[in-house]
Amino acid sequence: MNKRISESELLINEDGSIYHLHLKPENLASLIFTVGDPDRVALVSQYFDQIDFRASKREFVTHTGRVNGRRVTAMSTGMGTDNIEILMTELDALVNIDLATREVKKELSSLQIVRLGTSGSMQADLKVGTILASQKAIGLDTLMQFYPNLNGDQSFAKAVQEKLDLTFTPYQASASRDLMAKFPSDFLRGITLTAPGFFAPQGREVRLKPKLDQMIEKLSSLHINGEFLTNFEMETAGYYAMGELLGHQVLSLNAIVVNRSNGETDKEAEKTVDRMIRVAFEIFC
Repeated sequence: MNKRISESELLINEDGSIYHLHLKPENLASLIFTVGDPDRVALVSQYFDQIDFRASKREFVTHTGRVNGRRVTAMSTGMGTDNIEILMTELDALVNIDLATREVKKELSSLQIVRLGTSGSMQADLKVGTILASQKAIGLDTLMQFYPNLNGDQSFAKAVQEKLDLTFTPYQASASRDLMAKFPSDFLRGITLTAPGFFAPQGREVRLKPKLDQMIEKLSSLHINGEFLTNFEMETAGYYAMGELLGHQVLSLNAIVVNRSNGETDKEAEKTVDRMIRVAFEIFC
């Protein structure tokens, strides 16, 4: 007998849609482009040949349509891995749980999810205006303290813990090999650090001084087996970890709009983001 999910564990709206995303299974494509900012969904869907469905609930805005005959979805997530946990769990439920019976399906489906996000470089020679694919991600948040252990290599995560003298253990997860293989061999790949905030967790000082002294300098100089950290952001590790545990293919693209090592900002960030979106469509659509 298939496992049945109780009403208190998986909330479903009166209209039959999943609670936070406010979507029904038929509203979702198997290829999903995600952005953090709800206003950026339209920047993605402007490249659809047609839009067949629109929905909006909280920070989750969804457009589903077609590109070159293929059905695709663009949706926003808000910021942080707490939002990504909600997103990934409810996306999985839409395709792998019968919402009418609340039973897990016998045949499980795997979604393709491509994050289109902005990011800051921590290497001086990684210039603003660059587009980077995250081959691996290190999570400085504690999301994975509440889930089963990840199977992959954790050596870089442990090195970050030692370098920053952290009292908790970061986690490490990787992009989908199948999605990464779609990129040409010369496309820039990197290792992304996912922080649980924008300011002190990324070494920024405004009025409050970060507890971790010289965070950027320490992390940018960290090398493990010839590899090094390339950039900061706030979601990728959560995507990769949840994707691994739930069996979905995930890849994160990053538009580098700030260089933390030399203080440079991208004066044409909107154009960089647009170029990243067009690159993603060329590769996946």
